Amino acid sequence: MEYIHFLLELLTHTKAILLQLFQEHGNLIYGILFLIIFVETGLVIMPFLPGDSLLFTAGLLCAQPSGISIFILIPILVIAAILGDNINYFVGKYFSKQVLNWKIKGKPLVNPDWINEVHHYFEKHGTKTIIIARFIPIVRTVTPFVSGVGRMNYNTFLPYDIFGGMLWVVSVTLAGYFLGNIPFVEKNLEKFILGIVFVSVLPIIIKAIQVKRKK
Repeated sequence: MEYIHFLLELLTHTKAILLQLFQEHGNLIYGILFLIIFVETGLVIMPFLPGDSLLFTAGLLCAQPSGISIFILIPILVIAAILGDNINYFVGKYFSKQVLNWKIKGKPLVNPDWINEVHHYFEKHGTKTIIIARFIPIVRTVTPFVSGVGRMNYNTFLPYDIFGGMLWVVSVTLAGYFLGNIPFVEKNLEKFILGIVFVSVLPIIIKAIQVKRKK
């Protein structure tokens, strides 16, 4: 329950929580943000961390006199995103059977629907899915795992993953950096972040509705 409560607080009060963490831990905030992005991208059983809103808000704080540096933050988070994906890829490649059999109270930790969704993206977009998935919650966490399960050539996976990781972190963080100080955005930050989350998960919602109609 504490984990769920923290996620809800991080989602709805991202700016306040990041400021509090920075005030309490100083430069360790970079390590905390690294860990959150790494876990979201690196652990297939943890796809629910709010990566997009976290990047946007962190960028916003860099534009304000918070003490957080955009020049330190972006490289650290790019490394976290790429490293997490690579861990996820190799887990999928070598330990997929064990992971897919993990269950809690009879329910699989890795939802088969997530796997099917990523397979759909690969069928539609091919290897470009590795880049596209970066901007879709849950899908971005499962994609490297499925790439490993499918034994995608690592030399094919890695360049797409590096480009996608850089594009995701840089674009979303800089969006927060440049848009965050606009009075309308700053005044309605919580609603704006929820809007980012909604737009991010919209493709999943649409796909779920389409699948339900086919049934």
